[in-house]
Amino acid sequence: MKQMKLQKIVKIANIVALASMIVLPLAAAAQFGVPDAGNSGVAEDANVTELLLRIINILLAIAGLVAVVFLIIGGFRYITAGGNEEAAEAGKKTIINAIIGIVVIILSFVIVRVVSNALLAS
Repeated sequence: MKQMKLQKIVKIANIVALASMIVLPLAAAAQFGVPDAGNSGVAEDANVTELLLRIINILLAIAGLVAVVFLIIGGFRYITAGGNEEAAEAGKKTIINAIIGIVVIILSFVIVRVVSNALLAS
């Protein structure tokens, strides 16, 4: 019983470590302009809508990466089920939910692009 709890803790720690390895470089690279000597780091021509669009795009990229990670985890769980129907079914559910998440993220990216182009054009 103790070993099962330890295995769950190790799995969760691995997922957190993997997620942080993916997200931290993105957060470090998320600068909004090239800083000059007299600039505070934000591009001078950036307004609120462009800033919000950049933040939304970064969040959608992070969500896409998380969905792809879950797709990989689901595939790994399905492949390593070893004849256990419950484990195979759990892997299938994870894969299906990850694919649904990827589709929703892609659609939300398209919606944000269309709305932003409509708002910025006028």
